[in-house]
Amino acid sequence: MASIINHSRSVKKLYKTILKLNRGLPPELCMLGNEYVRDEFKKHKKCNPEEANIFIDEWTVYAITVAEQLGLRGPKTARKLGMNLQDEDLDQFRYEQIQQLYNLKIAATKPPINDNH
Repeated sequence: MASIINHSRSVKKLYKTILKLNRGLPPELCMLGNEYVRDEFKKHKKCNPEEANIFIDEWTVYAITVAEQLGLRGPKTARKLGMNLQDEDLDQFRYEQIQQLYNLKIAATKPPINDNH
């Protein structure tokens, strides 16, 4: 029981950390990123332990990468936002993940909505 509680706390802490990191992104990416993070964490609430470990590991890598790209260790450490996927990375994705990646690309490249009308 204690390990379930500790796991739950770790997941919540990671979730909150990612949302805080996303605040450093441009507003459009922050909004899109937060929506994506919420959806992913909801989808994986009841996954099996093996999937949960993979999920946590991948989101931890994301958090570390965003922190490095935003230069949270100092302004001189900031890097360009984003990262290219290698063909080998894409070969590991399931069909659903490729579809999700495509949908994310479409959402990220939409022209901004003009509210001046």
